[in-house]
Amino acid sequence: MVRKSSMGCGNYVVVLVLLFFGAMKVRSDSSDHKYKSGEEVPLYANKVGPFHNPSETYRYFDLPFCSPGRVKDKTEALGEVLNGDRLVTAPYKLDFTNDRETEVVCKKTLSKEEVARFRDAVAKDYYFQMFYDDLPIWGFIGKVDKEGKADPSEYKYYLFKHLHFDIHHNKDRVIEVNARTDPNALVDITEDKEIDVDFMYSVKWKETGIPFEKRMEKYSQTSALPHHLEIHWFSIINSCVTVLLLTGFLATILMRVLKNDFVKYAHDEEAADDQEETGWKYIHGDVFRYPKQKSLFAAALGSGTQLFTLAIFIFILALVGVFYPYNRGALFTALVVIYALTSGIAGYTAASFYCQLEGKNWVRNLLLTGGLFCGPLLLTFCFLNSVAIGYHATAALPFGTIVVIFLIWALVTSPLLVLGGIAGKNSKAEFQAPTRTTKYPREIPQLPWYRGALPQMAMAGFLPFSAIYIELYYIFASVWGHRIYTIYSILFIVFIILIIVTAFITVALTYFQLAAEDHEWWWRSFVCGGSTGLFIYGYCLYYYYARSDMSGFMQTSFFFGYMACICYAFFLMLGTVGFRAALFFVRHIYRSIKCE
Repeated sequence: MVRKSSMGCGNYVVVLVLLFFGAMKVRSDSSDHKYKSGEEVPLYANKVGPFHNPSETYRYFDLPFCSPGRVKDKTEALGEVLNGDRLVTAPYKLDFTNDRETEVVCKKTLSKEEVARFRDAVAKDYYFQMFYDDLPIWGFIGKVDKEGKADPSEYKYYLFKHLHFDIHHNKDRVIEVNARTDPNALVDITEDKEIDVDFMYSVKWKETGIPFEKRMEKYSQTSALPHHLEIHWFSIINSCVTVLLLTGFLATILMRVLKNDFVKYAHDEEAADDQEETGWKYIHGDVFRYPKQKSLFAAALGSGTQLFTLAIFIFILALVGVFYPYNRGALFTALVVIYALTSGIAGYTAASFYCQLEGKNWVRNLLLTGGLFCGPLLLTFCFLNSVAIGYHATAALPFGTIVVIFLIWALVTSPLLVLGGIAGKNSKAEFQAPTRTTKYPREIPQLPWYRGALPQMAMAGFLPFSAIYIELYYIFASVWGHRIYTIYSILFIVFIILIIVTAFITVALTYFQLAAEDHEWWWRSFVCGGSTGLFIYGYCLYYYYARSDMSGFMQTSFFFGYMACICYAFFLMLGTVGFRAALFFVRHIYRSIKCE
């Protein structure tokens, strides 16, 4: 009966995810609108910010642009707000198929303070982003003339005052929109003085044969260009060859050694029963001794299993096309909703395993499970949100959004965690140990330094990281830059390679640990499996200082703060994979021999 109820819970989660997927498709098709000639097509101004600092964005009208009078905010979904989008009505009128020649938006006298703000923005390479019929528009607000000037004090700063829109349509649908600035329509804002500016725009409509269903392909094709695909496939082939060689080498050694061990132990049993046992068989009475801090260990397994399930669902949504370019906030919405729905998996896994380890305080274990990942994430969010508020950036979440997230946690995440915990406690599953555990633990012999936890973690993390590091650059350039990443199939292959290599290297290191008569392998297998997360965080340091132009306290804190949370999630997820693989291996080898 218990198993049946847990299956019902699993079906409930699947149904909710399918409903979420349907909602995402409805959201993605919401821009499927047909227009008549002369009909107003909505144009929204989104944000401005330094080009090299993707997290540091501000509202469009934080800069003294022409305002359309009463600025009206667009209603946004949860994911859009989490993404830092703050769409408001723009001052430009782009009626369907109506061309415009040099229309004046407004005539404005910029004060000294406003000129200084524009000059500071131009010096930091500020860009703007708008959306026209849900199609993105990008552009820079000005330029710096450095030609022939060695001294920065001699630089000239110019503000673009004329914006030209090229819009393509297919009958009654908007297909493509581009914005470009007039290089001849410039305003010199080098000096602090009042300036009269005429902000202008023009519109040109053109007919195109591109169907509406393919209008987003333009943005996804940038990451699928031949030279990019060659690099991606080279990365895959390089990873596969490296993995096959190294894992094949390890597998050959491991299988030969294990075979020799089995023959030796079988011969010893037949030849002399009183002969002293050595190697991994010697510790058969200690190898299944429960780990220290078993409540924390079970909580880490529960959180890691939930994060692994979350990753699988995200990949499924990505592979079926939900996360197409500029589907604003879709990924953040998916992360929040699926994480909430999969909390029951964390509760069930943690409570079930904790009870298998003969734990008694399962309520405390559930609380630990609920806070193991969310706790550090909450602390990081509170600090970074405070920084964003201090900067008046759009990354600062409104109070209403924080309330919504709290309600999701209180009404969905926590109840499902408790329900999963109750189901896990009532599952009455027993820990399947092939050998009996002795009353007193054996003393672990003195081992050389390279068999310690830290050297083993370094060895365990390097091989999986070497399989993914080339692809990491493209992911970082997409998340912390403006490059578009859409080749999710290749990313999924890399993820599968990462899982396989993590499992194999953890099994190999666990065998060598047991062969050295060190029976405390539980935590070691977990931290060795998760050590790839530490390597990824090390790559963050390299990427920030060597491959990016990010700067400033806010961007630096956002980058290292949220990447610490992501790498911590990888640590829990891959640690769980490593331990599960090691547990399967240890059970298998001790089931294959006869122990007194």
